[in-house]
Amino acid sequence: MPPGMPTVLTHSPEETERLGESLGRSAAAGTVFGLSGDLGAGKTAFVRGFVRGVGSARRVHSPTFALLHEYSGGRCPVFHLDLYRLETPEAIRGAGLDEYLDHPEGITLAEWIVRWESPESPSGRIRHLRFRTVDEHTREITHDDPLP
Repeated sequence: MPPGMPTVLTHSPEETERLGESLGRSAAAGTVFGLSGDLGAGKTAFVRGFVRGVGSARRVHSPTFALLHEYSGGRCPVFHLDLYRLETPEAIRGAGLDEYLDHPEGITLAEWIVRWESPESPSGRIRHLRFRTVDEHTREITHDDPLP
C-alpha cells in the first residue's frame, strides 16, 4: 500500500456497501473513481452501495460481460466501466469509453483503471480505490483521499 494513503477495513459485503453508499452521497458530478483489486475483492458491492448513495434505485450488475453499465434515477448518472478486456488507452478510445472518463454531468467508477493510465491519460483527476481481500470476510480498501 502506498504510504500516507487512508485505509478502511470492512468485515462483510454489507459493510463494503455502506462505505460505498457514504461516498456516493458526497461524490460530485465529474468525478472519476478508479477501482482496482482482484476478483471478489468487493468492488461490485462497493458500487452497489455507491449507486444507492447517489440516489438511484437501479439494480447494480457486475460489469464482467459488459464494458459499461449506466445507472440513472439519482442526482446524477453513474457510469460503471470494466476496462479489463481493453488493454490500452487506444482500445478504450476505440470502444468509445474515454468520454466517460471525462464526463462532467456524471460520476464514473472504472474497474481496471490501470488499462487507461498512460502519459496522456487524465490520471491526476482519478481518485483511486484499491480493494484487497484480507480473509473470507475482511476487505482492505485503500484510497488516495480520506474515506467517509
